[in-house]
Amino acid sequence: MTTNLKTNINTNLNSNKINLKLFVVGLFLITGLVVGFYPFIQGANAKTTHTIEQNSQLTTMMRPKIQLAILLDTSSSMSGLIDQARNQLWQVVNEFSESTRNGVKPLLEVAVYEYGNSGLSSGNGYTRQVTDLTSELDQVSEALFSLTTNGGDEYCGYAISTAVANLQWSDSDSDIRAIFIAGNEPFTQGPVSFNQAIASAQGKDIAVNTIHAGSYEAGVQSGWEQGALLAGGSYMSIDHNHQVAHVVAPQDRKIAELNAKLNDTYIPYGKDGAEKAQRQIMQDTKSNGISLGLLAKRAKSKISSMYRNTSWDLVDALEEGEVDLDELDEDQLPAEMRSMDEPSREKYVAKKAREREEIKSEILDQSKEREDYVAAAKAAAPATTVATVNDALGAAIRKQGEKKDYVFEAAE
Repeated sequence: MTTNLKTNINTNLNSNKINLKLFVVGLFLITGLVVGFYPFIQGANAKTTHTIEQNSQLTTMMRPKIQLAILLDTSSSMSGLIDQARNQLWQVVNEFSESTRNGVKPLLEVAVYEYGNSGLSSGNGYTRQVTDLTSELDQVSEALFSLTTNGGDEYCGYAISTAVANLQWSDSDSDIRAIFIAGNEPFTQGPVSFNQAIASAQGKDIAVNTIHAGSYEAGVQSGWEQGALLAGGSYMSIDHNHQVAHVVAPQDRKIAELNAKLNDTYIPYGKDGAEKAQRQIMQDTKSNGISLGLLAKRAKSKISSMYRNTSWDLVDALEEGEVDLDELDEDQLPAEMRSMDEPSREKYVAKKAREREEIKSEILDQSKEREDYVAAAKAAAPATTVATVNDALGAAIRKQGEKKDYVFEAAE
């Protein structure tokens, strides 16, 4: 019995040693596999994050575009025309902000040119690009408020050909490309034939729309209608001296307060961030200086998808995948973020993004109430048939957009 007992004990001990060795070998193999594959797991996670960012960028790239070049006569008699453009920019944005193509909301890019001003170079046909095609609408507003009038010769053909040649026009069939040229002198003036200018526009599928600042018949006789017909655009005459009236509504003060809070959710970054944040506030001030009603329209534009500031605002830039927060140098961040660690920076941006969405929702509610009030006020007032810049732009873009399967909401 003693011999058998020893034999059994030795057998069990040997078995346990084998099991222990197998366990150690197995543990070693598992550890090796984890260590070996860890870089691939990390890479997969990084790839997933990168894919999410790429998808965000792709979504932006796939959105259709509405590209508008506005060419304004800034000769001495055109101050009323410029005032209308300043007063009605945000109304135009609001009309297009709910437009879609195949269920997708488009991006809006606007360029501004002035022509016919004697203060400009004769070598450039008295034509100047004030701003390139941009989706930063505060830049467009700033450009319009910078314009002044001063005598001059109005060369429509030269202005059109300059805009066609110098702007970065899209080549997508789904995008709207349109030039709007407004003035009151004969369309045929200048060293560049309007027929030649329009032919160059047609080569890029750019519709040229003409806005005569004066009577309809005078525009027909001086070539403005012919120019639009040749270019596949629309011709319209406007009363450029008509002063745009903004209905003052009970909601306007609340919207102004919310708009100020909305500005506080912007996080400027990069070398131009602080300057562009100040420009945003300045354009609020310019609109408010005209009317609280105009500021209310601007605030509504600022909550739309057409108001984009990815080049200087971290919330917009991160949402559209245009920057990586952890790759920004400290000096590119605002002062309040520089001392934060990476998780704190992410929380800070996320907090501002949540605040922005909440404020946008409040502005939207107030804007709907305001629109109801304005609609009732207009219904009670005598009807007006005076055409303005907003009417010309809105009607032409709707007409051209519908040919490319765009759907527009009813105009306010």
